[in-house]
Amino acid sequence: MVLDLLASPFGLIIAGYAAWYALKCAVAPWGRCRRCTGTGRDGNRRRPCRRCNGSGIRVRVGRRIYRWVRAEYTAGTDRKAPK
Repeated sequence: MVLDLLASPFGLIIAGYAAWYALKCAVAPWGRCRRCTGTGRDGNRRRPCRRCNGSGIRVRVGRRIYRWVRAEYTAGTDRKAPK
């Protein structure tokens, strides 16, 4: 079933996009804030954006997922192997 999906053109497009996004999250984990579009300001107001605290950048969703999976993996492994 999975191999049939990957063999189709649609599956190749999805797999390519997933690989591109994973590489993008690894190389550049920070992206523009979607709320303030990277300006750091909340709309026409002069105060800083609440989501990015005025920096204009936020951690990408893919990087958050990677950190969560990595933390779960690290927390679930036993550091001291039984002898």
